[in-house]
Amino acid sequence: MPLFANTPVEKMTGPYPRRWFALLVLCLSLLIVVMANTSLIVAAPDMTKDLGLSSSDLQWVIDGYTVPYAALMLVLGSIGDKYSRRGALITGLVIFAGGSVMGSLVDRTALVIAARAIMGVGAAVVMPATLSLLVAIFPRAERAKAITAWTATSGLAIAVGPLVAGWLLEDHAWGSTFLINVPIAVVAAIGALALVPPSKAQGTGRIDYVGGLLSIVSVGSLVYATIEGPHFGWGAGPVTAAVVAGVGLLAFVAWELRHPQPMLDVRKFRQRPFSGSMLAVLFFFFGTFGSIYYATQFLQFVLGYNALETGIRLLPLAGAVFVGAALTGKLTPKVGMKPMVTAGMAIGTVGVFLLTQVDKSSTYTDFLPTLLLLGFAIGLSVSPATDTIMGSFPESELGVGGGANDTALELGGSLGIAVLGSLLGTAYRDKLADLVGGHLPAAALDTAKDSVGGGLAVAEQIAKNPSGGLQQAQALTDAVHQAFAHGVVQTSLVGGIIMAAGTLVVLAVLPGSRGAAKPGPEEPAEATEADRDEAYADSVQ
Repeated sequence: MPLFANTPVEKMTGPYPRRWFALLVLCLSLLIVVMANTSLIVAAPDMTKDLGLSSSDLQWVIDGYTVPYAALMLVLGSIGDKYSRRGALITGLVIFAGGSVMGSLVDRTALVIAARAIMGVGAAVVMPATLSLLVAIFPRAERAKAITAWTATSGLAIAVGPLVAGWLLEDHAWGSTFLINVPIAVVAAIGALALVPPSKAQGTGRIDYVGGLLSIVSVGSLVYATIEGPHFGWGAGPVTAAVVAGVGLLAFVAWELRHPQPMLDVRKFRQRPFSGSMLAVLFFFFGTFGSIYYATQFLQFVLGYNALETGIRLLPLAGAVFVGAALTGKLTPKVGMKPMVTAGMAIGTVGVFLLTQVDKSSTYTDFLPTLLLLGFAIGLSVSPATDTIMGSFPESELGVGGGANDTALELGGSLGIAVLGSLLGTAYRDKLADLVGGHLPAAALDTAKDSVGGGLAVAEQIAKNPSGGLQQAQALTDAVHQAFAHGVVQTSLVGGIIMAAGTLVVLAVLPGSRGAAKPGPEEPAEATEADRDEAYADSVQ
């Protein structure tokens, strides 16, 4: 057996023999891309203290990764299709590792944000490449199982990221949470050469770079406006970005409808399985990422768990993902995609609504049902939706398909964190002002209202001040906890309503089994591939 996988998928007469080992490499690559976001949640307090980050600084340390990640996936997926999907994967891992090294070494806020942006570019290459390679390597009969494993890896990373970061922060500085990515990326790159066969689209024409540029401008501006506006006010920058996003989206649609070889055939959105699945991914990660974001803050700031303890307490979410994934693998072929996707969204919605019962005396056990339900819902619904999205694209556009799926995922998560995080901040500030507005100096009140961490820091300073005292510090701490719990309740109510509305929309858009069975424009090619897989299976029996 050769040391490296050199035979292109397109030249194989049957399924790739080492495809399940290749899947491990793809899942490992996906793991660090998702972990890069979730691990920062528990590293944020140490980074804030060490770098003196303001609320705005911290937001952009987090989202400096998100903007290029979301904006570039569609274009970079298309480039990977044309030239080399495996080459794109390895290139993305190298870029990601380079940004991680930079992030571990710098000690200035602007440079940390720049490092995160470089990592975001690498992630935008890696993520669609993993999905396009998976679909190219696996025959249709096994593809749903492989996508289920891919989806379960995303859920695992949500919990493992904080756990690994918390373990590192026990004895190391926050820079170690960047550096851990490097050896994993190296292993994944070597594994890609050894186990992942080369693959690229056949007979593709010139890349639609104008459409690609318009997609970058549209998605990038939308993500920027979503992050900046709700958190820091709708000034000239966010409003301009929102207008640019709207105009860019219209221009993108108009251009793609006229182009003979569009970057993304927007006519696919007329296909109800595709558009319904895209909406499902977007709405689902809106609620999931947003609620995990503020639930994690509650565990740290209100319940007082350190980074490692917080990571450990997120592990049930990962276990529930695997349970949901195992169940969807058995049930989806029997009952169909629509019931599984909508059931998962409904379960996730219930999980978000449960957080409306939180108060300042809540314990971890009050959050456990939400973590279990969200994890189970991820495993249950995301892989059928992703499988449907990828099945809507021909072999020549698998990278674009992966980019479309991952853009919906990342855009939903960004919207969730930005919109729900902004609602949380507003509710927290208003409630804290009501509770302690007349008892603190203006400067101290402003600091306390900036964030729950700021409020606890002010309480700590009062405790050290002879004119303050422990009693006043404890009163402020109680007020901060009460205000943050109030914010969680209000935010969860809005988030749950949005997810419930999204569930109803997806339920209306997705066709039933009859609608899903109708042949679409891509199905002749898919039937040919299925026939080839079946013929191969017959030949080896």
